Amino acid sequence: MPETISPLVLFRNQTFRMLWVAALASNFGGLVQAVGAGWLMTSLSSSERMVALVQGSVTLPIMVFSLLAGVFADNFDRRLVMLIAQGFMFAVSIVLTVLAYFGLLTPWSLLAFTFLIGCGTALHNPSWQATMGDIVSREELPSAVSLNSMGFNLMRSVGPAAGGAIVALAGAAAAFLVNALSYIAIIMALFRWRAPVRDTRLPPEPMGSAFAAGLRYVAMSPNLIRVILRGFLFGLSGVALLALLPVVVRVTLDGSALLYGAMLGCFGAGAVGGALLNAHLRARFINEQIARGAFLGLALCCGIVGHSPYAPVSGVALLLGGACWVLAMSMFNVTVQLSTPRWVVGRALALFQTGTFGGMAIGSWLWGAIAQHSNPGTSLTWALVLLVGGAFIGMRLPLPEFGTLNLDPLNRFREPALRLDLNYRSGPVMVMVDYVIDQSDVSEFLEAMSERRRVRIRDGAQQWTLLRDLEKPEHWSESYHVPTWGEYVRHNQRRTHADAALSDRIRALHRAPGLPTVHRMIERQTVALHDDMRLQPNG
Repeated sequence: MPETISPLVLFRNQTFRMLWVAALASNFGGLVQAVGAGWLMTSLSSSERMVALVQGSVTLPIMVFSLLAGVFADNFDRRLVMLIAQGFMFAVSIVLTVLAYFGLLTPWSLLAFTFLIGCGTALHNPSWQATMGDIVSREELPSAVSLNSMGFNLMRSVGPAAGGAIVALAGAAAAFLVNALSYIAIIMALFRWRAPVRDTRLPPEPMGSAFAAGLRYVAMSPNLIRVILRGFLFGLSGVALLALLPVVVRVTLDGSALLYGAMLGCFGAGAVGGALLNAHLRARFINEQIARGAFLGLALCCGIVGHSPYAPVSGVALLLGGACWVLAMSMFNVTVQLSTPRWVVGRALALFQTGTFGGMAIGSWLWGAIAQHSNPGTSLTWALVLLVGGAFIGMRLPLPEFGTLNLDPLNRFREPALRLDLNYRSGPVMVMVDYVIDQSDVSEFLEAMSERRRVRIRDGAQQWTLLRDLEKPEHWSESYHVPTWGEYVRHNQRRTHADAALSDRIRALHRAPGLPTVHRMIERQTVALHDDMRLQPNG
């Protein structure tokens, strides 16, 4: 989808502007805390593996808990979920500050606290990212994601340098205190914001069903599988740069916390430039070309930083690395959001984060272990090789273009009036749809029904089958099951405009008068007198 909306126009949206500014403060604190934790670990332990695990301890919980957070984002008040996450991180940061001030932290306790902060981030992120679609239109979404990336990286350009100065002048405890105070801004903004009320009579999905629905939707969506795979490879290889940068600064560049902060500032400044160039690049190149360029640019950055003994050269390379990082990550994020309908977007984003941050967590351990047994330059060289491989994989698994599917709700379905009194927990329900198909149309019908099977299962149907009448071969029946009547209603409400083309194509092949006949039946082996079904008298 060509970018025609200037990102800066979104600042006219008061809600977006308020949350964006609050996120700036929160991101600043988080980056100051990251510098404090990374540099403190170099003082507590001489192991390169332990230093790299600081990055991994933040990303691991995002890998483990993101899907649960995605379920919360899709089924509960996203504003409340974010408030709980921010309050939890605020409390953890206060305790971390106190322990650091009194010198009570050990390498493993520091990792434990950064892990807990990562848990709060894991809970917050799917709701935060899905909220963008509640605040701005679908056409504005790429610009909103770019502005969020730009905001984060504006702070990345100043936060690490400020963090380095804070650590050098006042110690890691002061950096942790700055992070704790930074949560107050976004907590206040979330209290002021009133999220739109979701218009649905259905109760929230049960946790088990919601987990399964998210996994099933992504598994049955080839575009999402491609994005998650590419995000995993990018995170696995690209995280080497951030995970090993403290070691590179201390060992290769013989620098201090100030130089470490300055190097991260170069990375952040490059990322700001990448965010500003994002719309221009999308207008000139297809998504896959941008992603492939980001893989190769970050590979070049890893090669230079891993082997250059000169801080200015490494700083210039980090400018390129930061731009490539934000270009790839924002491209992946927008692709997931525009390839997913709103009912499951939180879970899709969560699974994308699970893949990407899972790659980062594994990569943090892997590159740290390689550096421990050789040196940081060797580790970054291997990361370079993997990044080049990720670029070539795009030749077989390219990213989809924006706007190829309209995933807005179709809203054609109207819950039928029933003569049996059911509640939403009643079930299981079997659905049969009857078609009359000419012999000359059978091949096209079977092709369309193959795609229909994927869509039905993706949206929650079970035991889907296609039957043909042996005595009247022009008669066909599609059948599937759903666990409850509520799940049947939910299944139909998930239909999108993109699905309508397939439904219209199948209906065009139906040769009997009117629409295909739909039978909705509840399964019962025996029916007790106190059952939830009650026959209603005819009017």
